[in-house]
Amino acid sequence: MTKKILTIGMLSAIFLTSCKDAPATDINTETVNTETVVEENQTITTTHKSGQKLDVTYNNEKATATINFNGETVELPSERPASGIWYKNDTYELRGKGNDITLTKDGKVVFEHVDDIVAVEAKNNNGDVLNMTFNNDEGTVKAYLNGGEQIDLKQKRAASGIWYNNDSYELRGKGDSYFLTKDGKTIFEN
Repeated sequence: MTKKILTIGMLSAIFLTSCKDAPATDINTETVNTETVVEENQTITTTHKSGQKLDVTYNNEKATATINFNGETVELPSERPASGIWYKNDTYELRGKGNDITLTKDGKVVFEHVDDIVAVEAKNNNGDVLNMTFNNDEGTVKAYLNGGEQIDLKQKRAASGIWYNNDSYELRGKGDSYFLTKDGKTIFEN
């Protein structure tokens, strides 16, 4: 009888141990297929301040950039940049980050575009500080009141001075005077 109890106990332990290691299955398992859509060709035209243009067509599938510059069309394979973009062959090299882009031919810069960025800090008599970073090429400004949240505004056509706004904020100014309003209420004036 003792042998039977020991045998049943050992078999039970083996059975429980083997069940513990078995992979769990979920009867209600749902398979979801995801598909990444990559735009195969995207062309961007960049203009130098002299008016010279560079067309770049990015092909994500082939990992190339095709440049059209001064009537010459060249395909450049992608390299591994630390950040931004980097394409090159034996003659041309294209590098960039954000809107800034540089094209070199045989090691010499033949085209360069750098956004016109202007940083302005305005203070008022209450001790408030309004920091503004204007991107004159894009017609945008990033404003920070007293180091707070970033306020992104787009340029509007002003009769004189500056005028930027979004759904809640409006920034106007002329010379060194700036007015920032939120929902129609002035929150900064110098």
